[in-house]
Amino acid sequence: MSEIVLTAQQAAEVDKFAKARLGIQTLVLMENAGRAVAEVTLDLVGKDSGGRIAVFCGRGNNAGDGFVAARHLIVRDRDVDVYLLAPQGQIRNEAETNLSILKKITYRIFEIKDSAALESINFKDYSIIIDALLGIGLKGEVEGLFKEAISKINKSGVRTIAVDIPSGLDATTGRIHGVAIRADTTVTFMAKKKGLLIEQGPEYCGKVIVEDLGIPIEGLLKEK
Repeated sequence: MSEIVLTAQQAAEVDKFAKARLGIQTLVLMENAGRAVAEVTLDLVGKDSGGRIAVFCGRGNNAGDGFVAARHLIVRDRDVDVYLLAPQGQIRNEAETNLSILKKITYRIFEIKDSAALESINFKDYSIIIDALLGIGLKGEVEGLFKEAISKINKSGVRTIAVDIPSGLDATTGRIHGVAIRADTTVTFMAKKKGLLIEQGPEYCGKVIVEDLGIPIEGLLKEK
């Protein structure tokens, strides 16, 4: 796997360049990312395990990866609950497409609208939590329900997998935006993100697994 380390901006530029130069659409990248997260999850919980899985999603591409992961886990007969911390009407583009697909195969998608709904979740019911709340494009402090959810996930003690970057951790600087997921495992894509390696990153990311998305990243970086 590549020894390249990317900042958040560089990772976003590689995505855009892959689309412009190679014609690899975001839906393809999202599918590859979500499937990779599902496979890592299956490895961790055991392919024959009956443990329940919770997937916490926000509104952007990180959430889209989470929707794909949930779908792949469901079709592999996993017991999955999906929690949305953004109104469905705010979910757009490829993430919306994957949410629409997911809704056709499961009714266990729950929109968390307030603190009371968050309090009603028994986190201890789950053997693993997938964090698809906030991705590498995070700017500013984590606030509101996202902050509450991250705090509750951390306090639950349930094994947690972060999608690309632990929510709340800056992918470039390694600093915390107020609060961040303390992941046991981080499944990151294409290459390690700089923020996983510096400042508070190592403390929050757990074991880092780099998954290929089908992009020839070295070649694209040379062309840029």
